[in-house]
Amino acid sequence: MKTRPQRAVGECAAFTLIELLVVIAIIAILAAMLLPTLARAKEKGKQISCLNNLRQLGLSLRMYIDDNQGSFPPHTTATRWPNQMFEYYKNFRILMCPTDIETAGTFGSTNVVADGEHRSYLINGWNDYFRDTLSSSDYADYMNGTYPKGLTESTILYPSDTVVFGEKQSGRGDFYMDMYAGQYGDDFEGVAEQSRHSSRGPGTKTGGSNYIFADCSARFMKFGKTVDPISLWCITDSNRVANAIIH
Repeated sequence: MKTRPQRAVGECAAFTLIELLVVIAIIAILAAMLLPTLARAKEKGKQISCLNNLRQLGLSLRMYIDDNQGSFPPHTTATRWPNQMFEYYKNFRILMCPTDIETAGTFGSTNVVADGEHRSYLINGWNDYFRDTLSSSDYADYMNGTYPKGLTESTILYPSDTVVFGEKQSGRGDFYMDMYAGQYGDDFEGVAEQSRHSSRGPGTKTGGSNYIFADCSARFMKFGKTVDPISLWCITDSNRVANAIIH
């Protein structure tokens, strides 16, 4: 019976070319299987970090409301919500979602540092309510950013289901979500993305975004859920239905 030849002392075992190719192929297959999972895990981490930022912003909003007779920041252009709320959050880092790699600018020039900071979020303009309740002249002032009063917290009928802050469309400079703004600059298109996290790509209507609600809670909502079958950006039942966007 033939016996396997013994290697000489000091002789190293070596892989054949075929064995090396097989190992490389196995590694490539494993990498192809693991990379999507790692990418999803990384994006999930960004989503959680973003939600934590919004929770901090929600706490800041709560303190602002308590210090301002139960009112939300007014819809003004001389100084906007990032500056109005700055003494409560005091860290520009929480204004940016880690997934937002775009440079988020502002509409027009501003000498207010906080308003000029990069940010990923916009605030509800409440213009459905003010359009229904203000006089024509006051509503014009409101839409021009000169109406001094903010929405009172007690006005909101469904605090846990009414959006205050949302993630804006990447690359846009909106401060307010104003569905009737038109020529004034900000409009509903600012939140049309609705899929900042876990999306399969633009136009796929997948994934979702993070939001702060009127009870100051922060939640992740899947694509379309804030505007279909009702708009959670509105206050009254009639406006919530009238401004819904069926996807």
